[in-house]
Amino acid sequence: MEGVSVRKIKKICVFCGANSGKDVAFVNAAFHLGEVLGKRKIDLVYGGGKLGLMGCVSTAVAQHERQVLGIIPSAFTVNNLVGETCGKEIKVATMQERLVMMMELSDAFIALPGGFGTLEELFQMISWAQLSIHNNPIGVLNINGFFNGLLSFVDHAVKQEFITPRARKILISATTADELVDKLQAFRFESDPALSKLKWSPSSSQKEKLDLTLRL
Repeated sequence: MEGVSVRKIKKICVFCGANSGKDVAFVNAAFHLGEVLGKRKIDLVYGGGKLGLMGCVSTAVAQHERQVLGIIPSAFTVNNLVGETCGKEIKVATMQERLVMMMELSDAFIALPGGFGTLEELFQMISWAQLSIHNNPIGVLNINGFFNGLLSFVDHAVKQEFITPRARKILISATTADELVDKLQAFRFESDPALSKLKWSPSSSQKEKLDLTLRL
């Protein structure tokens, strides 16, 4: 990455499935991502618990003696529904509060294979970046072509002029963990001149609720 300005990433939030998926490559990639984060001295923020790929990546990060923070809705902790979080745990009241806290505490975001919840989290972060609510890099780890269809759909939306070429650059993809982290570190946020002028309410860390109800 010689000659490229590298952003400092201390914490990465990982979105991924609470299931392991059909392909063992998903599990292997989740463990490997955790190893890469650990070796690069990057801490993990995730959705808590130990199920599926979420458990794999959090276990690997913890094994490399990096901090792991699980942010989990209280409803999921009833009857030990998702298992014990590997590391520190913060309980929140709602899914939206969880996502806002993830945004506030992370320097970048990675999505591994997952279902509707993973896709919701991924696109929510992309939407908030487009609105200049945050300017952190977002990437998908495209294991065995898992995200090929999604990336093709996004490119199709660009061709149909529902997503601008500038906004398309928000979503990064790579097939290996090292390549993806390198791309996240090299990412330079290019805000939309009009949307960057939007004024958003103070963060919840200042004891006021962040109004993120706008949808495009």
